[in-house]
Amino acid sequence: MQEADRIKAQGIDEIWCVSVNDAMVMAAWGKDLKAIGRVRMLGDGSAEFTRALGVELDLIARGMGVRSQRYSMRVDDGVVKAFNLEAPGKFEVSSAEKMLAQL
Repeated sequence: MQEADRIKAQGIDEIWCVSVNDAMVMAAWGKDLKAIGRVRMLGDGSAEFTRALGVELDLIARGMGVRSQRYSMRVDDGVVKAFNLEAPGKFEVSSAEKMLAQL
């Protein structure tokens, strides 16, 4: 949330947060993070979008179902310009700071 204004100041129209959750969970998460009006919180409940990107993470054996790997992506007019996929268990390349450096 801290970098949302800086990202938008670089000419980014919208920031989306996509997660394999339902819309109600995403709305509650957005409210808790005070993201309403700054970040569009989108639920990918069936993981269709996640699978289409090829970033699904099968955690069924751990009782968590299909989840999504962590990533950030910049899309300009429907064209992916940057795609930063994290290694499992890491948070190094998908941060807002990394995206700011790529703008």
